[in-house]
Formats: sequence, C-alpha cells, structure tokens
Amino acid sequence: MSRREVVLLGEQHDDPAHHQWQLQTLAALHVMRPEMVIGFESFPRRAQPILDRWIAGELTARQFLELTEWDKVWNYPPELYLPLLHFARLNRIPIIALNVDRALTEEVRQKGWDAVADLLKEGVSRPAPASDTYLDMLFEVYKQHARDPKGKPAPASRGDRAFRHFVEAQLVWDRAMAEALANRLARNHSSRPLAVGIAGSGHLRGGHGVPRQLRDLGVERVGTLLPVNARRDCAEAKMGLADAIFALADPPREEAPRPRLGVRLEESAGEVRLAEVVAGSLAEKTGLERGDRIVTIAGAPVTRMAAVIAAVRAQPAGTWLPVEVMRNREKREFVIKFPRE
Repeated sequence: MSRREVVLLGEQHDDPAHHQWQLQTLAALHVMRPEMVIGFESFPRRAQPILDRWIAGELTARQFLELTEWDKVWNYPPELYLPLLHFARLNRIPIIALNVDRALTEEVRQKGWDAVADLLKEGVSRPAPASDTYLDMLFEVYKQHARDPKGKPAPASRGDRAFRHFVEAQLVWDRAMAEALANRLARNHSSRPLAVGIAGSGHLRGGHGVPRQLRDLGVERVGTLLPVNARRDCAEAKMGLADAIFALADPPREEAPRPRLGVRLEESAGEVRLAEVVAGSLAEKTGLERGDRIVTIAGAPVTRMAAVIAAVRAQPAGTWLPVEVMRNREKREFVIKFPRE
C-alpha cells in the first residue's frame, strides 16, 4: 500500500475509533514513506495558508480552529481530528485543504454545474461522470433528503432535475478533493511524496467517488482503506468495496449526546440561515424551517454561526430559548423548549 501514489483513509466523521485507526495507519505509512503529504476533507481551499502556518508551528490549537472557522465549515468535535493534526505538525508533514466552500456545492445543487459562473468554481474542472453504481448509491441518499420548494419531504424520482443537480454537487465535491491531491503530486516531479487523503467513506466506497476522479486525472495507483464496525455482517463487504477493510470494535464509552437542536447552519455575509432541519428534531417541533434566517437568539443579534452554536450549547436542560427568524420577508418569533434530561 505504501507504494501507491495516493492512499485514501475513510471515516465516519463522528466515530472516535475511525480517527484512532487513521492515526495508527498514518504512522505506519509514514515509517515506510517519510516523504508524505496529508489531505483533509474538513478544510476548504481558502484555509491552505492557515494549514501551512499550523505545520510551521506558528499557531496554538485554539488559534488554528478559530482561523479555519472550524465550527462554521466542519462542526464536528475538533478533539477527533486534533491528534491527526498534531501528528502532521510533529513530523513536519505538509497538510492540504481538499475541500471547497460549501457555498459552491450548494450553488451546484440548486442550479446545476453548467449554470454556475466559472469564477465561482474555485478552479474545479468538470468532473468525470458518475458510474451507474454510484448513481444508485446517490439516489438512495437523495431519497432521504428530497424536499419540495417549501422544504417539506417529497417523493423522489431519478428523472428529477433536482436529483441531477444533487449528483453534480456530489461529483464537484469528489473532484475537488481528487484535484487537490493530484495537483500536489504534480508539484514533485523527481521524488513524489505519498499523498494520503482523509475523507468520509461515502466518497471512497467502491472506487466511485474520489478514486474515480483521481483516475480521470491520470493518477492510477490509488489505494483505499476503510474502517467498518466489527459487528457488521461480512456479507455486506462485497468485492471491490475497498483495497482493504479494517474491522473496529466499539470501545466502551459514554453515549455521545444527540444534537440538541437538529439543524445544519450556514453563514454568509453576516447572515446565519438554517440550511437543513432534521425530521423529528427539536427544531422541527419548534416550527423552524429550512431557509429561515436567524435574526436574534436569546435577545442578542446574530451575525455569526458560532454565536448560535454557543447559545444552544449553553442552554440548560428544561429551559426555554427565544429565537427570532426572518421567513419570506416576515419576522417570526419562536421559543425552543429544551426537554428535561
């Protein structure tokens, strides 16, 4: 595996065991290929100068997380990723921002690739088309998130223009990560480093996402390693899923608290909106809807996503949190009633 040009390590973003396995695998690969670069899905391209400063030892972990706007762009517990980042810094391994801003993939999802201005595409080239198998996989995901214009659940069809745009957005995501890795390899003509990509397993399974885009870019020697739960039925591990899978037992741990509100936030130009409201969540029960712009929370004006996250996290169980949103040019008031634990 260490002789490949690129090795891709999958993950379920919120699973600590997956990140511990990634760290162990990185260490083993680094022993065999000290010339290495590590790419992270968790960072958009604009964060690259900050990643360089981290490796140079110029930033504390807190400064690094603030400057990369971790809570805005990724919003998974940073404690899961910091060991990987410290490993890279300790060994002076360059790290690469693999992702693009969420605004680009959202624009593609809304309008389609061809309707997005070239200036907004962050240099991403047209992706290789999805295979039929990948389309099948993506349709299963799409069905779970299909919404009508008002944001309500709706039946899905493979012929929907919305599904075509959903696929194009996923391909842009895959292509961006593949290009970042391929471009880094192209910079080293004499002695190529081993490029390791840290990304969600959904982008890697079966060689349909990032691996396919890498091959389209001329990078043929790609290895894919995936962590899976040890309790998973072996029959589900079909041929071609990855070059190797690693069965990880669930370590004893306290159950992680569920998301308190059940939303995905987006921040742009000083405005914070609900990009997604999870079905059955506290947010949906309160009456909040996708597309709502949060105006105030607990009486304080909202211009940063971090302020919303902090207010929700600080709210004790069994208490109420007032929030004002703008919906269709109309201001509406809601009270989020947190259940008693």
